[in-house]
Order: sequence, then structure tokens, then C-alpha cells
Amino acid sequence: MLMSIAAIVLGLAVLVWSADRFVDGASATARYAGMPPLLIGMVIVGFGTSAPEIVVSIISALEGNPGLALGNGYGSNIANIGLILGVTALISPIAVHSQVLRKELPILILITLLSLALVWNGMLTRLDAIILLGVFVLLMGWSIMQGMRDGNDAMAADELKELDDNLMTLKQALFWLVVGLLLLIVSSRILVWGAVNIAQAFGVSDLIIGLTIVAIGTSLPELASSIAAIRKNEHDLAIGNVIGSNLFNTLAVVGLAGAISPLAVAPEVISRDFMVMGGLTLSLFVLGYGFKGRQGRINRFEGAFLLLAYVAYSGWLAREVLAAV
Repeated sequence: MLMSIAAIVLGLAVLVWSADRFVDGASATARYAGMPPLLIGMVIVGFGTSAPEIVVSIISALEGNPGLALGNGYGSNIANIGLILGVTALISPIAVHSQVLRKELPILILITLLSLALVWNGMLTRLDAIILLGVFVLLMGWSIMQGMRDGNDAMAADELKELDDNLMTLKQALFWLVVGLLLLIVSSRILVWGAVNIAQAFGVSDLIIGLTIVAIGTSLPELASSIAAIRKNEHDLAIGNVIGSNLFNTLAVVGLAGAISPLAVAPEVISRDFMVMGGLTLSLFVLGYGFKGRQGRINRFEGAFLLLAYVAYSGWLAREVLAAV
């Protein structure tokens, strides 16, 4: 048991640190390659901050723990909105200036509904997974077009400032790109091993472990980057990190896991986890979009609401864990 706990703690620590290094290296490498700042923020950083979820879910699916993969993907989405945006908005209200982000919010709603439709029958088949990955490819194509066209978007200015604050040579960028990715894979393997052992020891499903410990751990890069962004007054990066990560999680993380091994979707995933994820996603849309000319904004009161919703959901899961034990 102690070895399993140590594996989770060590795995999460290295996972968070290596994800940060991987994002910095990938962003700097993309800048040296001449990629526009907005495109770096939307694609490179979005992929990088979701890299922990992607690697953990792939390893979980390969090792026959699909519940862990599914819980990690959906649990991270819930943590991103409830925990991360809730805490970030409590530190400082988040204003949405970027028109690109206002376009992505309704897309996130539609993708959430698509994902629900695919798992409604209690199964995510390989065909369902291919559909998610196909939509992901289309979304990436759209993101590239937006990044090339809307170079003066507010989010582009935030990303350019962030890149200037993290200057490194090309050699350094390539080094951290490779080392960060390798450490991501190794730490994810350690984390999955410890999480599965803990689940078996306590007699709870790997889904619950994925929704809680693993989801929170793999969401820590988004938490760190969002808090850092809001302290630098880069509001669009703070909320952009979450929107991009949730799009990656719903399409790529769950899609890749399902393509490797079809996933059985327990009824509680739809009645409990998906309803919470959908409700929080709808809340983010209402707060962040901005209607009738009003700028999208998440104030401290609304941030407290998101955080309380996440605490209530965590309490719901904790009660089920205690009942199982």
C-alpha cells in the first residue's frame, strides 16, 4: 500500500513538472519554426497542458483499465471548470476579450453533446472513438485557420507576452521538448500502476480513482498556468487553457483510449459525471460568452459557485467510496 501511495505522489509530482517543461519546450520550438502566437496558444499549449491526460489514458487503455481512462478524461473536464476556473476567478475576476474564445465556447457545448450521444448506449465503440478523433482533426484544422487569420486577437497578445517571458534557445527548447515528453510517459506509467493498486486495495472502481486522484493530478498543469496567467493580467490565456484542455480531453483523450480498447460506460457515468460535466460546461458558456454586447466575465461570486459545485461533486464521490469500503 505504501508503495502504491508513493507511486501516486511521485508520479503526479513528476507528471506536473514534466508537463510544464514539455509545454515550454514545445511553445519555444514552435516559435522558432515561425508559428503565429495565437496558433501556439490554441494548439501547442492546448495539447501540452492536456498531455498528462492523454498519456495516462493511453497507458490505462493499453493495460486494460478503461474506467481509469474514461474517469481521467471526464474528471479532468469537471476539475478544469469547477476547481481551476473557480479558484482562478476567486483570485481575480476573469474577463474574456478574445473573439476566438467566444467562438470556441459554443463548439465546446456541441462537442459535449456529441460525446453524450455516443456513450448514451453504455458503450464507446471503436467507431465512436474514430468519430471523436475525426472531429478533433477537423477542430485542429479550424484552429489553424483561426490562428493564421486572427493574428491580432486579444489572446495572441497574451500568448506573445507569455512567450517573451519564457525565452530559451532552440537547443534548450528541443531538449525540454524531448525530456519533458519522456518524463511524461514514465511518470504516467508509475501513476497508473499506483492508482490501479489503490483502487483494488480499497475495492473501488478505477473509474472513481480516475475521476478523483488522477483527474485532479493531471489537471494541475492547467491550474498552475491559469493562476500564473491571471496574475500577469492575461485573462484570455487563463480561460483559454481550460477551454482548449476540455476540447482535447473530450475528443482526443477519450477518443484515443476508445480507439485502443472499446470502453464500457457505466450508467453512473451518464447520470452523475456527465450531468455534472454538462452543467459546468453550460455554466462556463453562459458566464464566458457575453450576451447582448456584454463582455464575458467570471466574477468572484461566480467563481465561488463553480468551486462549491466541484466540492459538492467531490463529496458525492467520497460518499460512494465510503459506502463501497
